[in-house]
Amino acid sequence: MYHKLQYISQGNTIEEQLYNIHQALDFGCDWIQMRFKNQTEKNSFALAEAVKLLCEEYLATFIVNDNLYLAQEIAADGIHLGLSDMKIDEARSILGKSKIIGGTANTFEDIQNHVRNGCDYIGLGPFRYTVTKEKLSPILGLSGYFEILQKMKKNKIEIPVYAIGGITLRDINPLMETGIHGVAVSGIITESTEKKILIQQLNEKLYANVIA
Repeated sequence: MYHKLQYISQGNTIEEQLYNIHQALDFGCDWIQMRFKNQTEKNSFALAEAVKLLCEEYLATFIVNDNLYLAQEIAADGIHLGLSDMKIDEARSILGKSKIIGGTANTFEDIQNHVRNGCDYIGLGPFRYTVTKEKLSPILGLSGYFEILQKMKKNKIEIPVYAIGGITLRDINPLMETGIHGVAVSGIITESTEKKILIQQLNEKLYANVIA
């Protein structure tokens, strides 16, 4: 089963990244997506190697953002690809069936294409404006999620969908009501001074209606 809370890592240096990831894992986040843009191969590899060990220690899922060859080299659990990154089917042919491949989507058509090409989960967004991404697709808001999830239902498309983009704690309940599987967050965890309490509250809300 895919965990409902994904932490997309932040930090300009290996040290900052590791600190943030370690904190997220320590306080109950079971899924790390390593996002370390515009770095040297050496730095990316060094960070990925350290994050893989951490995720193994915490039994967490480790996904690399965008860099397929790094994900392959480090034997990560999988990769997350943006709309302008490598195509999903191409990544699948390289990584094989056992690895997780996630894809970013902004429309119902994006989701259809991803599913057709063998994607495992969708990062659907952005929910609202976020400073994390430089090139932002049109904002979806609650109504956008509801509309897209309804279309998926009507077309019998079943795939875990994660909301992404500027999500706060109070957004979780209304977002879960649209039918999404979980959320992928970044700044909310990185910037929190009470990470333990925040992650606990996020998980409580995300898993509130799950029958054990």
